Amino acid sequence: MAGTVTEARTELARISPEFTRDEQLFTVRVGGGDEIFRQVAVQSRQDFLRAELIVFPVVLLLLFAFYRRFSAAALTLGMGLFSVITTLALMHLVTYVTEVSTFAANLALVMGIGLGVDYSLFVINRFREELSLGRPVPDAVAFTVESAGRTVAFSGLTVLVSLSCLLLFPFPFLRSFAYAGIGTVLTAVFAALVILPAALAALAALAALGARVAPKCAADSLTAKGWWHTTAMRMMRHPLRYGIPALVVLLAPAAPALGLTFGTPDERVLPEGVSSRVVQQEIRDNFAAEEMDAIQVLHRGRPGTAANSTEIEATATALSRLPGVYQVEALTGRYAQGERTTPADTDSTDHLADRFAHEKDTWYSVVATHEGLADDVEGLLSAIRTTAAGGSDAGATDHIRIGGYPAELADFRAALVDRLPLVLGLVLLVTLVVLFLMTGSVLLPVKATLLNVLSLGVMFGALVWVFQDGNLSGALGFTATGTIEPSIPILMFCVAFGLSMDYEVLMLSRIKEEYDRTGDPTASVATGLERSGPLITSAAVIMAASFATYASSGVVFLKMLGLGMVAVILIDATLIRAVLVPVLMRLTGRANWWAPRPLAALHDRWGLRESPQPTGSSLPGSSPLPTSKSPTPTP
Repeated sequence: MAGTVTEARTELARISPEFTRDEQLFTVRVGGGDEIFRQVAVQSRQDFLRAELIVFPVVLLLLFAFYRRFSAAALTLGMGLFSVITTLALMHLVTYVTEVSTFAANLALVMGIGLGVDYSLFVINRFREELSLGRPVPDAVAFTVESAGRTVAFSGLTVLVSLSCLLLFPFPFLRSFAYAGIGTVLTAVFAALVILPAALAALAALAALGARVAPKCAADSLTAKGWWHTTAMRMMRHPLRYGIPALVVLLAPAAPALGLTFGTPDERVLPEGVSSRVVQQEIRDNFAAEEMDAIQVLHRGRPGTAANSTEIEATATALSRLPGVYQVEALTGRYAQGERTTPADTDSTDHLADRFAHEKDTWYSVVATHEGLADDVEGLLSAIRTTAAGGSDAGATDHIRIGGYPAELADFRAALVDRLPLVLGLVLLVTLVVLFLMTGSVLLPVKATLLNVLSLGVMFGALVWVFQDGNLSGALGFTATGTIEPSIPILMFCVAFGLSMDYEVLMLSRIKEEYDRTGDPTASVATGLERSGPLITSAAVIMAASFATYASSGVVFLKMLGLGMVAVILIDATLIRAVLVPVLMRLTGRANWWAPRPLAALHDRWGLRESPQPTGSSLPGSSPLPTSKSPTPTP
């Protein structure tokens, strides 16, 4: 079919139904790679609409359970809805400049809802705290934006950096997710720091909400000891007793990740019964090979003319002898197992011979068997390249070019692997810098990164155990292929790492604020977790619920994204935050806040602080609170 892939698939949407027929004696269905992924795009759009119908009422109910008031729940969900709608509008503008994958809309939906609600929860919670300290509504709003707003901005920056690194891959598919991620972060931060504060200042009902449900007095709000505080103190009293079992619990499900194997996607990304999958499965089961998977071998500098028929025939014959090759077509005819099965001068193949004729170059169509493509594609491509060049002793193979769907996928994987170290290094470096600017510590960013890698290991372990090995495939409704398409884990790494650091920033900002206020390395952890833990857990549950809507998707890619992100979000917001964070903070003590003198000076000048000044100095009936330079004794 003529035109680009997008144009071909658009045309397929028109002509495919015309070829689909159910007669008394036969049926006709359309298959092929473009039809498969056209139907994948159709399925993903249907999943997007179904997810919208599910995620909004579910998130609203969860927010109502958190606030106990519908108006606050609706306002918070509205921030997420604003992020989704605005991001989709921005992505529409991007389509005028470059291609954007349909799947990017699916990410925009769950990320927009998740981040919009996440940041709004954090801002509203801080607003309620300021009201409980006796501040008037305008002052409470201003102080909330001045303090919590900085944390939200830094948190958004960590997610933005992780997803922006997808732009380093030279593939529109992955870049599409970068556009969606950047859009959701910017719109969610804008909603939380501009629209939401205006609403809090304007709506008297929400101000009353803060006064009614917040702690009764400022002292209580600063010293309240709930489940998170009690749990953190218990973990820190016996760090090894709780830390080692928690580490074992996390390493066990992460172990399957060591067997991660990348492969190529095929029709099995679609549900059983979809027409293109039925066609390809019939061919896979009942036929030896198919033209869709033909490997194109271009021999540059060898004219496709009758004068070179001897050399062309010798090359085609040699190619047809390779293990995993079903047949070879060339200017001189069709070949299989070292023999010419159809000469080029018969009426039935004249039109085939014309395809290979050229004054400067010639090419060969090498059709591989299903087994040849399933076992070792890279090995088969290497053997084809060497044979087409004249054998291993023929010198350089620069005049040989390999194309076709299998070669494209092999090059795609190679390019991903080549860029992967750069992307991973940049993500880690920038997040370490952001966390240092927030904490002033060289140890805390490293610990946070290691904990996030541990939670990511659980996610990849779940991907391998479920989608590669096929466990739970019947319950989840998919067919395992024994491999995982490489771009999806890379996408999930960037999304999950950004979200994990998002929670890390929100948590450490409160711990840092308490440490600056009291100078107590132990009590600051417990109090910081008490004030951020419920919030992070609520945000995580809402984010997980948003991603979970894709667990029922008909497309394996979206199913992987949904289940993998649910696993990493819940593990990160519970076992990591409730156990390993206080354990490691206790084991390292005051070293958590150490930095070399030059870096300490850098942080003093450019670092982030949740509270720009001691919080109690301007409140009625309160006294100035101590800072980290004048610590109070540890109780």
